[in-house]
Amino acid sequence: METSLVFFPQLNMCESKEKTFFKLVHGSGKEETSKEAKIRAKEKRNRLSLLLQKPEFHEETHTGRSGHLAKETRVSPEEAMKWGESFDKLLSHRDGLEAFTRFLKTEFSEENIEFWIACEDFKKSKEPQQIILKAKEIYEKFIQNDAPQEVNLDFHTKEVITKSVTQPSLHSFDAAQSRVYQLMEQDSYTRFLKSDIYLDLIEGRPQRPTNLRRRSRSFTCNEFQDVKSDVAIWL
Repeated sequence: METSLVFFPQLNMCESKEKTFFKLVHGSGKEETSKEAKIRAKEKRNRLSLLLQKPEFHEETHTGRSGHLAKETRVSPEEAMKWGESFDKLLSHRDGLEAFTRFLKTEFSEENIEFWIACEDFKKSKEPQQIILKAKEIYEKFIQNDAPQEVNLDFHTKEVITKSVTQPSLHSFDAAQSRVYQLMEQDSYTRFLKSDIYLDLIEGRPQRPTNLRRRSRSFTCNEFQDVKSDVAIWL
C-alpha cells in the first residue's frame, strides 16, 4: 500500500508572510529609531557648538564658580562677629547684608530686606522724573494690595503712601521703611544670629545647605505689640 504525501504549501506561505511582515515592521522601526537618534545627536552637536562659540559662556561659568567660592571665604570670623553687635552693623557691611538676605530667603521673607534696599536707593534719587518713576515701581512691587512682593504694613501707613505716590518726595516711604526695619531687627535678626548661616561664618566653617521654611506674614501684627503702628485704626 502506497502512502500518499500531502503538502500544504499555504502553510509555508503564511510562515513566509509572517516572517516578512515581522522583518518589515521591526526593520523599519530600527531604521526610524536610528534616524531619530542621528537627528537628536546632530541637534546636540549644534547646540554645543553654539555655546562654545560664545565667549561669554566661558566667562559666566568661570565667574560664577569663582564668585561662589569668594562668598564662602572672603568673610573672616572676626568680621562676622561684629555683625552680632547691632543690626545697623550687619546692614552697613556688604557681606553682612548679603548673608542676612540669604537667611531671609530660607524663610521666604526676602521682600522685607529688598524693600529696605529699594528705599535706600530711592532716597538717593535727584531728578524729579526719577523720583516719580522709582516711587511708582516701589509702590507697585511692595506696597499695593496683592503686590508681587508685598510687605506687611498697617492700613494707615499704606493709605498715606497711596495718597502721596502720585506726587512723591524723597521721604514718601520713610514710615514704611522704618516699620519694616523694626520688624526685621526684632524678629528676623535675632533668628539670624542663631542660624547655621551666621554660626558657620563666625566659626569659619564652610557653608552648609539650608532648609527652607515658610513663615506666615501674619506674625507682624501679633508678635510685635511694642512696635509703634496704627493697627488700631482698622481693627
